[in-house]
Amino acid sequence: MRILHTMIRVGNLERAIAFYTEVLGMRLLRRSEYPQGRFTLAFVGYGEEKDNAVIELTWNWDTDHYDLGNGYGHIAIAVPNAAKTCDEIRQRGGKVVREAGPMKFSPTVIAFVEDPDGYKIELIERASH
Repeated sequence: MRILHTMIRVGNLERAIAFYTEVLGMRLLRRSEYPQGRFTLAFVGYGEEKDNAVIELTWNWDTDHYDLGNGYGHIAIAVPNAAKTCDEIRQRGGKVVREAGPMKFSPTVIAFVEDPDGYKIELIERASH
């Protein structure tokens, strides 16, 4: 068994795809329209779905925003240098909500960014990712 994808609902699919591809550097892997159901699915990731877990962006055509609630945490991405990645994300128009620094009670360096729908993405500094 392995994790295939994580699904998040987005209010504007083009804006979400732009964030995940242009700001975080993922690729749009596939996109499927479901006119009868009035929704579109787009899958983004750093590698092919056959080998990697990816993110499914679900856009329900008649919904332009969602309340995130308090159950959602974050998506985590390994990066070689969290501070440098924050600078790059900011330069590409992304929103850094916690600058790079040690995690509470741990020497692990982390940072957080936020996508256009308010979902948090944790950047975890790892020498090799």
